[in-house]
Amino acid sequence: MITNQILQSTIDGMKNITRRDISVIEREGKVAASTEMELLNIQVDGLDYFLASQAESQFVRGYQYFKVIENGVAEYVVMIKGEDEEAYRIGKITAFQIQQLLIAYKERFDRDNFIKNLLLDNLLLVDIYSRAKKLHIENSVRRIVYLIESEQNNDLNIVDIVRNMFPTKLKDFVTAVDEKNVILVREIKEKDDKDDIEKTAHMICDTLNTEAMSNVYVAIGTPVTDLKNVSSSYKEAKMALEVGKIFESDKSIMNYVQLGIGRLIYQLPVQLCKMFISEVLHGITSMDQFDDETLSTVNKFFENNLNVSETSRQLYIHRNTLVYRLDKLQKLTGLDLRTFDDAITFKITLMVSKYMKFKEHFLY
Repeated sequence: MITNQILQSTIDGMKNITRRDISVIEREGKVAASTEMELLNIQVDGLDYFLASQAESQFVRGYQYFKVIENGVAEYVVMIKGEDEEAYRIGKITAFQIQQLLIAYKERFDRDNFIKNLLLDNLLLVDIYSRAKKLHIENSVRRIVYLIESEQNNDLNIVDIVRNMFPTKLKDFVTAVDEKNVILVREIKEKDDKDDIEKTAHMICDTLNTEAMSNVYVAIGTPVTDLKNVSSSYKEAKMALEVGKIFESDKSIMNYVQLGIGRLIYQLPVQLCKMFISEVLHGITSMDQFDDETLSTVNKFFENNLNVSETSRQLYIHRNTLVYRLDKLQKLTGLDLRTFDDAITFKITLMVSKYMKFKEHFLY
């Protein structure tokens, strides 16, 4: 159904052109939009007989009334002041305009429903292609799914902003999945590479942060060339969002193709993770048993590719102090982070620990 704001905008535009006051009345008799402010939200009586009749228009007490018919049912009534021929013509044009809006909004609603069901695997293969053909949606084109999550509960503002960013309605689809998530199914060119795809994600993120005043995460699936595989790209984007928030919470863009080892850890059973940590750390069951200073030192050491001199410089500590901290960690765990094998083992242990915290929070 068209919103009252759209109806108001439509008749405001008509008045600017025609200089005639116009109102739009709902089936129940309430004035939904009007260029005469005093008429807004009032109840218009006596429409039942007109709505039940075969007549498409009528004239009562200085106003002409016109039905807006959609699928054989009068959804709205346009009311215009004046009994002259020009008022009749303007009323008919306004009713036709609103009728076309109804058709356009219904088509968009049908396309949104199709995309939602496609993403959620609610359609049989034969239905995908038959419904896509009826809705004039091409099958064999390159598409990718962007999953956008806002920190606050979603509203139409987020969806509208993203739609305005991608106005090619026959190619790109924007739909809200739940209170916090919006999906963009975007058609991309064959020449578009990873950088082009991520550039779009950064544009979405920057625009929403600015216009919607909301911090957002944007997750990216992988490109697909068949309509039936769009749901796979959505699942990948969904996994990218969850995995990225576990292992790279400081990032706002998560790309499925860059998840790396985090994607493998994400699929491990929790019990196996506990066994791994206990065995690697010689009985230490949680990374919480290490103090913040040790963990921040280790993270900075990894950031600098195991370079002792650069790490000590960035931490504003003497080189010997850093060596002392690494030696202390080696005594606790048996791992010397200055060697590649031990460093990668501890790095994986850190990631497994983050994953376990996420699972425990999710379960409890």
